[in-house]
Amino acid sequence: MTELHWRAATDAGSYDGTASISVGQGAVHLRTDLPAGTLENAVATLSWPMAENEKIFMNGYQTWTECPELPKWGRQRGTDHIPKFLLDKYAFDRYGDYHFVRYSKRKGMSHGFSYCYFRSGEHYRLVASLDETPGYTIFYYDAKAAVLRIERDCAGVCHGGSVFAAFDLFFTEGSEDEVFDAWFAALGCRPRTTKKLAGYSSWYNRYQNIDEASILEDLQGCRALFKPGDLFQIDDGWEAKVGDWLETDPAKFPHGLRPLADAAHDSGFLTGLWLAPFVCEKESAVYRDHPDWLLQVNGQPWCCGSNWSSFYALDIDNPEVLDYLQTVFDRVLNDWGFDLVKLDFLYGAATFGSASESRAARMQRAIALLRTWCGDKLILGCGVPVMPAFGVVDYCRIGCDVSLDWDDVWYMRLFHRERVSTKQSIGNTVFRRQLNGRAYGSDPDVFFLREENCKLTPQQKDQLATVNALFSGILLTSDMPSRYTLEMREQYAALRDLSAHAENICVDADHDICIRYTLHGQEKTLVLEKKKL
Repeated sequence: MTELHWRAATDAGSYDGTASISVGQGAVHLRTDLPAGTLENAVATLSWPMAENEKIFMNGYQTWTECPELPKWGRQRGTDHIPKFLLDKYAFDRYGDYHFVRYSKRKGMSHGFSYCYFRSGEHYRLVASLDETPGYTIFYYDAKAAVLRIERDCAGVCHGGSVFAAFDLFFTEGSEDEVFDAWFAALGCRPRTTKKLAGYSSWYNRYQNIDEASILEDLQGCRALFKPGDLFQIDDGWEAKVGDWLETDPAKFPHGLRPLADAAHDSGFLTGLWLAPFVCEKESAVYRDHPDWLLQVNGQPWCCGSNWSSFYALDIDNPEVLDYLQTVFDRVLNDWGFDLVKLDFLYGAATFGSASESRAARMQRAIALLRTWCGDKLILGCGVPVMPAFGVVDYCRIGCDVSLDWDDVWYMRLFHRERVSTKQSIGNTVFRRQLNGRAYGSDPDVFFLREENCKLTPQQKDQLATVNALFSGILLTSDMPSRYTLEMREQYAALRDLSAHAENICVDADHDICIRYTLHGQEKTLVLEKKKL
């Protein structure tokens, strides 16, 4: 047993209390009467020693945030090392939690959202949230002090008096499956689907350089490789500007998208379309014509990042924004006939809370709106805080975008934890593997078999493809199947077989990352060198 000390406060009064906690206790609900006022904080601390060889995992803020297992004296890097003129120009601090969470430069200091674990060999100590509505549960670990600090991200929310749910926590220990099965049972969370998807995305070959002819060319190539029920997804580039979703780019798609969706359906495929519903770029008609639709922070539109012409958050408290987005989804899903929407940059919906709801509650409301608008159609979430999407989206990215090389250009490695990187994507796929099949079907992003327009070595491509096949609920490539050699077609068939039939998958990450599994009765091993990850 250990003593947990906690405090919750409004600007009109506070409460201090203690609770006895055991590592395997299960649910812990800390509640107290607080006077009406504006919430200032909710904080809990408890002694939490780590063995020298123990590993710690802190779940990153959103799907792209790098979050590997760390050694006891590991640390995370924020954006305070980036010159201000670069932050102002490229908004590197807007993709993650940097504008509202403090980062430490000290070794042995780390933080994460919604859940964390401490692992010694095959033994896990899991500490997790059971409800993020009052605010994100943020865990901070200090190895030197041997203290786990837990904060509720609730400052600024109005409390009407009476009972305040300071924390809803879950403590458990055991094997990997035991602790994560217990947590999701306590959450009452089940994935919306357990069906594995496979297929094609246009992004990582053509990027925004797509048009009607190229998409038809890709579709023709996919017919030679994919199976009925597989996914054919049109990614970014079909719209004139990000935020203007009601029409296609007339020069690139003069006949719209309905004929392409119909052609994919005629081939037996499900059809998917990329959107970023809660943001718009600066050059869009939405930004130009509807400045009142933009989320205002200190009297200025809130920039979420530097992609495209830079992009800005829409205000989901504005009824006109909600009406517009409802119309968008009706058009995409019903008029154009798409079966799945890949919804990207979702963190833009809830970069701040308000007096009436926390940042996390706002994110949950945004995800619930998406489910309402999409009905029973499939949602692939991306760029979204992890726990608010549990059980609501069908599939969800669990890492950053892969790159066409191992770790992107050197200067991008100096910036934020959400950057494009094949190396970091593989790490997140491994260390968030427990979410696959429990929260949703995990999307590890695409793999490559091709030789053209790709700088990955054969070994790197094999590692990426194998990890994706082992730990995914959706297995996509951006290769042009029409250019596959016989050897590549055999490699692709083997990956589909691996995704469907791998069993007894286990990970040993004490030294290098050793992944063992059984395939058709034969034991297999994949080793990833940590120094290369």
